[in-house]
Amino acid sequence: MKPVRMPAVSLAAVPGRRRKTLDLARQVEELGFSGLYCPSLGDSLALCQGIAMVTETIPFGTSITPIYTRHVADFAASASFIHEISGGRFRFGIGVSHGPVHERLGIKPGRPLSDIRDFVSELESTEGVGELPPVVLATLRDKMTGLAGEIGDGAVWANGSRSHMSHSLGLIAEAKREDDAFFIGDMIPTCIHDDVERAAAVNRRTLSRYATLPNYRNYWKAAGYVTEMEGVEEAMANRDFASIPKHLSDRWLEDCTLFGPAEKVLEGLEAWFDSGIKTPILVPSSAEGGQLKAFEELFQTFSQ
Repeated sequence: MKPVRMPAVSLAAVPGRRRKTLDLARQVEELGFSGLYCPSLGDSLALCQGIAMVTETIPFGTSITPIYTRHVADFAASASFIHEISGGRFRFGIGVSHGPVHERLGIKPGRPLSDIRDFVSELESTEGVGELPPVVLATLRDKMTGLAGEIGDGAVWANGSRSHMSHSLGLIAEAKREDDAFFIGDMIPTCIHDDVERAAAVNRRTLSRYATLPNYRNYWKAAGYVTEMEGVEEAMANRDFASIPKHLSDRWLEDCTLFGPAEKVLEGLEAWFDSGIKTPILVPSSAEGGQLKAFEELFQTFSQ
């Protein structure tokens, strides 16, 4: 049965399938999903411009665009353009990304909090670009969450812990949390399959690389998963990276992802809504194939 509260969907465009990705965007809109949010894989702003042109009503945005890859004035011009042509449906999700990305691109970032604060200030003061869209801050740990509540038009997590959301959201003023215009989202790895263990294995593989990042491990430790993260750190110290998934417990996986048969995923989705996440953003993967198969399984679940 189709849920009363529909989630949003994460959508990325890979080379060779970009036109097909826009076809998927149209299907997501037709099926009544609550939004489309594009991760930093590829050019998320270009994808959002395409989405603006092929859809009519669905809200969409970047989730997220790393702030160091272009000049802020260039970002302002692009974001304003998409905001205007979409009729105000666009949200500009920004973040500092992660250490491995900075190293690959030769970027030397400063302090994340001050860099984000300066970026938003410069964005808002850019002249001659037109009206800007709402700016949503990628957040994870407490200080960035507080900053999102202070200067942002929303906050978005990726792979957040559902049981920790009451703490995190408590760092944002109640008036903002209850404001319909203030975006609160979380990107949730999702694998729909009747074999629970196969679906769980897919999500474990997806999140294993995140577990190698210190900011994520510190976040999950604060969320109550010290044993799991210390196990990951021991595996990394021994360069036994293949063993990382075994340290990611079932309890942790249930708290950070959605997996299993359709009924189980829908039940878990309701728990995410109840945690205070207004816009759960499902990031679909498949135990049977690639992106297109994952969307086929997602569409089947949410169109019944």
